[in-house]
Amino acid sequence: MAGSSDLYSPVMSDALVILGAAGIVIPVFHRFRITPVIGFILIGLLVGPFGLGRHVPNHHWLYYITITAPGELDIFAEFGIILLLFSIGLELSFARLWQMRRMVFGLGSLELIVTGILLTLILAATGHAFGAALAVGLALALSSTALVLKITSTTTPVGRAALSMLLFEDIALVPIIFLLGALGPNAESGGVGNLLGTLIWGTFAVGGLLVVGRFALPPLFAQAARTKSPELFLAASLVVVILAALATAAAGLSPIVGALVAGLLIAETEYHAEVEQIIEPFKGLALGVFLITVGMSIDLRVVWNNFGSILIASIGVIVIKAIVTGLLLRLMGARRGTAAETGILMSSPSETTLIVLTAAASARLIQPDTAQFWQIVTALGLTVTPLLSKTGKIMAQRIDGMEEPPEPTLDEGKPRAIVVGFGRVGRLVADMLTKHGRPYTAVDSDTDAVTEGRRRGYAVTFGNAVRGDAMQRLGAADAAAVILTMDEPV
Repeated sequence: MAGSSDLYSPVMSDALVILGAAGIVIPVFHRFRITPVIGFILIGLLVGPFGLGRHVPNHHWLYYITITAPGELDIFAEFGIILLLFSIGLELSFARLWQMRRMVFGLGSLELIVTGILLTLILAATGHAFGAALAVGLALALSSTALVLKITSTTTPVGRAALSMLLFEDIALVPIIFLLGALGPNAESGGVGNLLGTLIWGTFAVGGLLVVGRFALPPLFAQAARTKSPELFLAASLVVVILAALATAAAGLSPIVGALVAGLLIAETEYHAEVEQIIEPFKGLALGVFLITVGMSIDLRVVWNNFGSILIASIGVIVIKAIVTGLLLRLMGARRGTAAETGILMSSPSETTLIVLTAAASARLIQPDTAQFWQIVTALGLTVTPLLSKTGKIMAQRIDGMEEPPEPTLDEGKPRAIVVGFGRVGRLVADMLTKHGRPYTAVDSDTDAVTEGRRRGYAVTFGNAVRGDAMQRLGAADAAAVILTMDEPV
């Protein structure tokens, strides 16, 4: 904080700003059906050192509602990402992860390598030295685990594809940082040896976590369950996450690897649903802190002075990543709509991009002003990620809408029921109709829901029921019933 006060702790002031931001952002943006991600970033921009914080020397009262030292919040931001990876692990299982191995090490490695090489060549062609171009190219090739997996669901085709690529990127983060250190002008000759040592110790750390967790976690959480104390459940969960993160960090790996392993271990127990429910509020608040720190890193004066180059760089990175990711998904057999939506969703840089840029600057591969330029591009990319998600969904719907869906097999002897909306309730209604021998047609504008429904044998087709002639084409005039299961009353 700028300034000091014997009666007012800087820590308490920061907590007041963060909690106040959460209290304002979450309900207001929820009211307008807008993701709070944008709100947290805007709050960070407003109260940070480049916003109102710059006016604290002239208006001391701003000291109590601003944060001028974002570095003090880094530990909380990192904890938010750790909790996010832990919750992702809770949604997975070792069996599911094994099934995804082709996507993780096939699609994930291809996406990172191809995108990184392409961005490196473009940057080298624009005058960057090869080391600098490689550092920035690899940094920008990374996508945001914190935002992408917050926006999408890992049970959908888009979410599964995104998760596989993000998992490989998280695994590859440590080798990337070691590579940049080895390429630096002051690099030590033992760079490769250090990397191999880290990988060996990291393997032992993860293996130890798997063995200890498999035998220790069930009785630990069983004991917590017997007390019927949610506080004890929360304490046990946080202890497991922190210990796992510290174990992998001590081995030289990223702490988020340990958090993911901890989630996977608890997912194998019958207590995973309870843990996920208890940890959810803390994960959301900690992630909000991370987003606030992202907003604090944006200096609007620098943006204004370099507006043209920043805009071109941001658009260029987004377009290149979207095209490469979409084409790779198509080559691996994904539907056109799924490939387009996933490519656009994964096109912005990542919070780990900031880590790699910092490592590149420390290795003297890039100059501080170059690092700041790409940090601003990254922050802006994170800001527009929710908008990119919306754009990807709209484009996927239009692409899949141009494909003539196969007509579902129906019993023409009875009038059909029409189920509008094919989420959880829509599937339940379809199951009930099938059980009673009643033919139906389900319609939904969510291509992922339609794809998943068809895969499971449901008579569901893609369409937007609110269009003028959509219900007429579905045969609403002769339908036995029209059942609305949408969560949008208007």
